Amino acid sequence: MSLTYEERRETILGQLGMEGKVRVHMLAEMFGVSTETIRRDLDRLEKEGKLRKVYGGAVRVRSGFTEPTFTNRSLMHRSEKQEIGKLAASLIEDGETVLLDNGTTTLEIMRNVMERPQVTVITNSVPILNLALEGFRGKIVFAGGEINPEHQAATGMISHELLDRFKVNKAFISAGGISLTDGITDYHLEEALLSRKMIERTEEAILVADHSKFGVTTFAQIAPLTQISMVVTDAGCSREWIDALKQLDIEIISGEARL
Repeated sequence: MSLTYEERRETILGQLGMEGKVRVHMLAEMFGVSTETIRRDLDRLEKEGKLRKVYGGAVRVRSGFTEPTFTNRSLMHRSEKQEIGKLAASLIEDGETVLLDNGTTTLEIMRNVMERPQVTVITNSVPILNLALEGFRGKIVFAGGEINPEHQAATGMISHELLDRFKVNKAFISAGGISLTDGITDYHLEEALLSRKMIERTEEAILVADHSKFGVTTFAQIAPLTQISMVVTDAGCSREWIDALKQLDIEIISGEARL
């Protein structure tokens, strides 16, 4: 018995969420229906605002290239970010040096290491630096460079040269989007390049991201998913994404469990 439109719809949207695109002929073969049926399905989904049709198939409606302000982002999925920050901080051992890139989730990590004098944090994030100056008992190193007031981060050649002087235990990387095909992405090229440099300068790269970032592609690639060893996320991360990350031999920490 052939699947209904609603059943095909869920599968199509699921594939878009994982891969970012679908092909008409592949879907027709998968569902055992004509290409005309699939094209009608894609027409309906496009009218619903779920995808954008392209030659031979469709692509996910992108979240856009304009990032909300840092303040607005800090209010989005706030409880999930707080949970992730606590989990990620628990991975930091006394005596370690860690890198925190510029993100509202990495800011939550900083909140959870404030009372730990044996931890050294290196960051390019102005909000993380400001929080550390409020009473961090460990050591803070600012990867200074050209500071963008809007993004509240230091970037550029000076920041890269400073990071080249360090080799750290762990780097915690935030993301604008996470995709199987496009990898870890950010909204801003200069910040993406600096996060990539942090991955190069660490023994272990850990991605910290709430569930809303999965299946999303933003402007500039930070790195392929294969360059990280662990993902710390919240309980809203889908089973499909957990399985996909496992297939890449990436450890997942979600909620209180290691998966």
